[in-house]
Amino acid sequence: MSKKQPVELKLKFHEHYEMMWPFIKPYLFRAILAVLVSIPIGALDSVIALSLKPYMDVVLVEKSENSPVYIPFLIIAFTSLQGVLNYIATYLNTWVGMKINQDLKRHLFKKLMSMETSFFDMQASGVILQRFSADCDTACGGLLDNLRTFVSKFFSSFSLVCVLIYNSWQLAIIAVSVMFLALLPLSTVKRRIKKTIQKSVQENSKIFSHYNEAYSGNKTISGYNLQNYMYQKFDDALRTMFKLGIKMVQKTGWMTPLMHVVVSAGIGAVIWYGSSLIVNNQITPGNFVSFITALILLYTPVKSIGKSFNNVQVSFLAIERLAEILNIEPKIKDKENAITLNGMKKEIEFKNVDFEYKEGVPVLKNVNICVKAGSNVAIVGNSGGGKTTLVNLLPRFYDATSGQILIDGTDIRDYSLKSLRDNMSVVFQDNFLFSGTIRENILSGKPTASEEDIRRVLELVYLEDFVDSLEDGLDTQIGERGTTLSGGQKQRIAIARALIKDAPIVILDEATSALDNKSEAIVQKAVENLMKNRTVFVIAHRLSTIKNAQKIIVMNDGQIVETGTHEELLGIENGAYKTLYNAQFKR
Repeated sequence: MSKKQPVELKLKFHEHYEMMWPFIKPYLFRAILAVLVSIPIGALDSVIALSLKPYMDVVLVEKSENSPVYIPFLIIAFTSLQGVLNYIATYLNTWVGMKINQDLKRHLFKKLMSMETSFFDMQASGVILQRFSADCDTACGGLLDNLRTFVSKFFSSFSLVCVLIYNSWQLAIIAVSVMFLALLPLSTVKRRIKKTIQKSVQENSKIFSHYNEAYSGNKTISGYNLQNYMYQKFDDALRTMFKLGIKMVQKTGWMTPLMHVVVSAGIGAVIWYGSSLIVNNQITPGNFVSFITALILLYTPVKSIGKSFNNVQVSFLAIERLAEILNIEPKIKDKENAITLNGMKKEIEFKNVDFEYKEGVPVLKNVNICVKAGSNVAIVGNSGGGKTTLVNLLPRFYDATSGQILIDGTDIRDYSLKSLRDNMSVVFQDNFLFSGTIRENILSGKPTASEEDIRRVLELVYLEDFVDSLEDGLDTQIGERGTTLSGGQKQRIAIARALIKDAPIVILDEATSALDNKSEAIVQKAVENLMKNRTVFVIAHRLSTIKNAQKIIVMNDGQIVETGTHEELLGIENGAYKTLYNAQFKR
């Protein structure tokens, strides 16, 4: 198998945002409303600065008692209005952001559920969590919050620049020129931080994977005293994240201090030249105070805009990563006009089937098998011989590299995936049980099954007494992956799930090999009940369990080397099956 690698696709810039449009469109009205509400929030910043001009000229310069007393109340009124609008904008932004986030996650989860097995073979669990969940939060939350801030600040800046020009066009030229000079470094931010952000995402996904491995592999970690080893791997990932965080500061942290210096120089230049304008009676002191107030209100967000702009770029990069995921097409999917498989009536045929996980490294080579409906076929052979790979092709967990697999004469790729898999039940060596109750796990095989159906399969898998002994019976919680159950109990619930599905084709992939003798004997009886009146493929390590198979296929190195019944294969002198049998039962 190939080394697990993060998902990586290349899309053009405009394609990223076109793919996000369907998620934004349903909430466009509220999103635009949130932006429109942000306009007066910013524009009202200019009211304080503008009102100071008449107030300063009348009260402080002319020392007149006829001061415009309404101005303080006007400032309070406008500030209160600004606060109300701010709340509305925050509410709308949060509502829209969460809705888009949830829709994206729904779509991505559905996409994840449609992906083929090879996709999961290639991805670490941390990559899945990062790309399918965390990136949504970064893209939707950060972007909308910062969009509101930027819209507000843009119109704040626009209105304040108007106040500057109103008070003194000469000083306004200096102030605006300095502002654009301060903002100039922002044009290169995305290019500078993109690689660092990508590396940070990869390292963060490794941290997710470490947490998942610590949870899922806790017994192995304890059994082999791997606590220090796991801690060291986790610590290495954290140290790498720290270095990348420092690198981000090195690439962008200097912008805010630089802006402080540039802005301070601008204020100094305005004060120096403004003094000259006052002396020459080109502007009034009120003009100057109003100008300085507007200038400080304009420059204050500029000094800290570097950090906000970085956050926006991080959100944009998250959107790009999301678009790459949205653009992935499953390799195994329904073809156009796929037909429905309604049971198996004649036979399953593997015809000249080759398969390889990695190009140029064949796993199956020219496999030809014909299995009649209702027959029981066992597949045996040395480890790594291709047994599991062969049966994994039948429900299209993977597709054959070349050749055909036919059910009743029709290529399985012509059937819809749903109908194909509806006709199959699979029991693995290490079956996955869902967190929840015994009832929920059994019903996952057939959600519409009745209580009577459940009791029937419990009896067939010899779980009836066990379930009845539990205080909550079928509604007993079994923990994540069935951690509260023994290995034999988990296997029998998995067999019950397959039984209740009542599919005509059954695949048993070493369903009893991991159990002790007592558990194996009980589970084997349950397996025999599952096999009745069905077409069965059994992969078996213990040859004692497949003596009665109607056909035994022996595989080595991806090829079929022998085929026959138990007695026929034992009759082949120096045969592969006889060698395996003697190795297990030699006296």
